[in-house]
Amino acid sequence: MTKVNHWAGIAALASCVFALLAAGCGNGGVSTDADEVMVGLITKTDGNPFFVAMAEGARQRAYELDVKLRVYTGEHDGDWESQARAMAELVEDGADGILITPSDPMRLGDAVQKAREAGVLVIALDTPFEQRDTVDGTLATDNFRAGELIGRWAKARLEAEGREARIATLDGYPTPVSVDVLRNQGFLKGYGIDVKDAGKIGDEDDARIVGRGVTLGTEEGGRRAMEELIGENPSINLVYAINEPAATGVHGALTELGLAEDVLIVTIDGGCAGVRRVAAGEFGATVMQYPLEMARLGVEAVAEHARTGDKPENTPGLDFHDTGAVLVTGEPVAGVPSIGVAEGLRECWG
Repeated sequence: MTKVNHWAGIAALASCVFALLAAGCGNGGVSTDADEVMVGLITKTDGNPFFVAMAEGARQRAYELDVKLRVYTGEHDGDWESQARAMAELVEDGADGILITPSDPMRLGDAVQKAREAGVLVIALDTPFEQRDTVDGTLATDNFRAGELIGRWAKARLEAEGREARIATLDGYPTPVSVDVLRNQGFLKGYGIDVKDAGKIGDEDDARIVGRGVTLGTEEGGRRAMEELIGENPSINLVYAINEPAATGVHGALTELGLAEDVLIVTIDGGCAGVRRVAAGEFGATVMQYPLEMARLGVEAVAEHARTGDKPENTPGLDFHDTGAVLVTGEPVAGVPSIGVAEGLRECWG
């Protein structure tokens, strides 16, 4: 994947890190150039193209920096137990750093604490921990902003068509993790819907929301949830889906029911398959994330820490390092920044 121009700052950071590594910088208590650096990557599942792309990015950067990479994944969505075991194994085997997309941040807190007490750098990718200081750093999409972008776009689009919104929100898990909440509430804010509880999904009281569903972030889950919701609320004309696999299931269900032309679907991911669905008119818009950059920057951060003791820095004004997000649509609207599908296909992953 070619680095996009608007992430020139990321490229500059990468060059700086590589220069430091080549120079053999170091101090007491950290690795030297003669030592092999070991990085562990633990993703939620290998069934989601997002995490497949993340692993590809980590492997590429590990090869470039000549560090050892070990990749683990949960057996299914929500499988935090396998992730905890992987962390323990990496600590036992002497890993310098662990990159993790936590399936359940609350339940993984103890495993993270033990790893850090053992001197292992732990960085969250994509999914933040509720308490950001649980880990040494977070490299992630600004998920609230991503949700807000598609909320603003969807509102402008329906208003331009003179339609009153009848919204279904299709989220991730029965007990939402941080990504679920941030994307959902960002979407609602973008649409102009007040959220009562900033830590929960479903507390808002607005007649425009006529249905909510849980998808587990999978195509099958999206299909099942949409079939149930459209049966209960046939007036639905706008669906927010937490990711592109779930949105694909939504579109499949609506197509079988002959309703695909009547319902606008918006989502978040930015994989090539999703951008092609935007180009085909199956999705109205998606927000592109950069999982390869999350992984690459994570590998670089562990390598630098092993040699210098430095930790990753946050984006100014945020409590994490923002790896970027951009709206992709074939129908831009005034006031909402976006790129077209042609550019999206050049920048997408997977």
